[in-house]
Amino acid sequence: MKKEFNFDFLGHKLTVETGELAKQANGAVLVRYEDTVILSTAVMSNTVSTADFFPLTILYQEKLYSVGKIPGGFIKREGRPSDAATLTARVIDRPIRPMFDENFRNEVQVVNTVLSVDNDYSPDMTALFGSSLSLCISNIPFSVPVAGVIVGKIDGKLKINPTVEEMERSTIDLTVAGTKNAINMVEAGSKEVSEEEMLEALMFGHEHVKMLCEIQEQIMKEVGKVKLEVELATLDEGIIKEVESDILTDMLSAIQIEDKLEKYARIDELKERAVNNYTENHSDSETLEEELKQVKKVADNIEASEVRRLITEEKIRPDGRKMNEIRPLSARVDLLPRTHGSALFTRGQTQSLAVTTLGALGEHQILDGLSLEDTKRFMFHYNFPAFSVGETGRYGAPGRREIGHGALAERALLQVMPTEEEFPYTVRVVSEILESNGSSSQASICAGCMSLMAAGVPIKKPVAGIAMGLITQDDECKKYTILTDIQGLEDHMGDMDFKVAGTKDGITALQMDIKIKGITKSILKEALAQAKEARLQILDVMHEAISEVRTELSPYAPKIKTMNINPDKIKDVIGRGGEMITKIILESSNVPTVNHKDAIKIDIEDDGRVIAYHTDYAVIDKALSMIEDVVKEVEIGKIYTGKIVGIEDFGCFVELWPNCEGLVHVSQLDTKRVEKPSDLFKIGDEIVVKATGYDKKGKLNLSRKEVLMKKED
Repeated sequence: MKKEFNFDFLGHKLTVETGELAKQANGAVLVRYEDTVILSTAVMSNTVSTADFFPLTILYQEKLYSVGKIPGGFIKREGRPSDAATLTARVIDRPIRPMFDENFRNEVQVVNTVLSVDNDYSPDMTALFGSSLSLCISNIPFSVPVAGVIVGKIDGKLKINPTVEEMERSTIDLTVAGTKNAINMVEAGSKEVSEEEMLEALMFGHEHVKMLCEIQEQIMKEVGKVKLEVELATLDEGIIKEVESDILTDMLSAIQIEDKLEKYARIDELKERAVNNYTENHSDSETLEEELKQVKKVADNIEASEVRRLITEEKIRPDGRKMNEIRPLSARVDLLPRTHGSALFTRGQTQSLAVTTLGALGEHQILDGLSLEDTKRFMFHYNFPAFSVGETGRYGAPGRREIGHGALAERALLQVMPTEEEFPYTVRVVSEILESNGSSSQASICAGCMSLMAAGVPIKKPVAGIAMGLITQDDECKKYTILTDIQGLEDHMGDMDFKVAGTKDGITALQMDIKIKGITKSILKEALAQAKEARLQILDVMHEAISEVRTELSPYAPKIKTMNINPDKIKDVIGRGGEMITKIILESSNVPTVNHKDAIKIDIEDDGRVIAYHTDYAVIDKALSMIEDVVKEVEIGKIYTGKIVGIEDFGCFVELWPNCEGLVHVSQLDTKRVEKPSDLFKIGDEIVVKATGYDKKGKLNLSRKEVLMKKED
């Protein structure tokens, strides 16, 4: 039976419908947030997965019909998810995953189908609300509502879910998600806001998250199904004791080995020993294969619990650092001679090589998605090859993690990028992770920033990033330890990965993922303060490598000059079928085709701005001069020196400049009568003439006679 629930959320209509659509799913809701409509469905398999992790999949399916678009390209249907859809799916996954029991093993899929979009009413947050609610009202063992909101700060005032126009003026773009009791996911970009401002925005957002969670609770009471009893993964007490007695003491020593590869090799050796010894002692067991899975899980748990115990009880980190100590840092620029800008940043055993490339505005990325934005001129791409962690692996299209890390770095640096008017280039930064032992995304921000400076991109201020960790001792987070610059083991075994990027004056990006139910205001405040201290240390190291933005571009980077023309003249510069612009490109560059590698690039904007790019200023100057000749307008009454390009009995055709010709009628060639123009002139002769006007057909009339008469006067 169909049920409909209507709510007022901050003056906007929020409607939930259930019982009519997708009735075969375990849970399904149609959520309407004004004109944004999302169908969220949740389905659980009936069998327990044999994997040693929870197989949860969150999908966010963009349907371009939702914004009245037909997909671009040759195939006119939606294909692989856009980067924006992938990032939204991650945003939904991160706050929902910790709400499941850690021993839950049934496969769960949550699918959000975007049916209608008004971008002023966030489809992302609507999908998060729908994902949580579809799980909550289903019979799937999930009963703690999760919700999220977007927080902006417009004209000094915080606002929930601002419009697109308001976000363009906002100094904060913050997504905060959580339960009624705590925040458990943060994603933010901001224009150098202080730690205090960001904390205020976080708590402001959480107050409204509570409201959305309470709405879900009301709906659950009315239509929620009885939760299924499912089998949870458990460990045999006898196996736990046997494995602990075998490797516990040695595991404590292995964890404290400083070198990552040596540490991991020793830990793997101990885990293999536990498996071999158990196999030897229980070779006659009929369920040995299943028991060995438990042995491996127990060994993993021993590793995790010892890491956590060392940090919380003995205040000893696996590599011996203090809780707020950063690993050794190094930075340098100009590793690659032919690129436009390059930099290497190393923090401990994490290393990023970043390369900046400058291109014409016309090389921007075209976006085929639901947002109003259809192009992007600053791109940050992140690559994580398997060799960076000493492993073999799959190489192919970037995964969710790579897309997410690149987006975080892009958001952090976008806040200090120059405007298109200040620096009319398309800019691409690529971070190649060469080594990784924790927080490679933040190393990418540091290396990317330095590569931009080395390339001569006039960023407003340098940006650095740091990752903070958290180890808690109780469910209520009353006892906890915050770690600066977490390494891989601390990230894997800890409760929080809190990434903070910014300049010396404020935060430009945040991202927080946690594995527990949520964290408190005091933890957030302490983590932000500790992150600022670390960020300033890193900025000092970066400053030693490159103290300011280069004033000159690389000799291999395209140089640029601009000019403004009358927008009405754009069609003349392009010419019929592109004939004129092609001629300008070929002649100025001296190349055979417009696609030649040495051909000049010319962008013409709708407002009449002409931007020319080439490595040689002489080529640019020639092209702009040719364009100037095309758009230059004749001033009636002005005297010009031209060249005769045609002679007829009725007069001479004179070229004032390329593509600008006029006629000197035979009666206007001299002060006395001229019988035949060819008696006085030949083609190629220079002639001084006065522009006298245009005939009815728009043809230019010129006079030599009036020039001669003026001289006689």
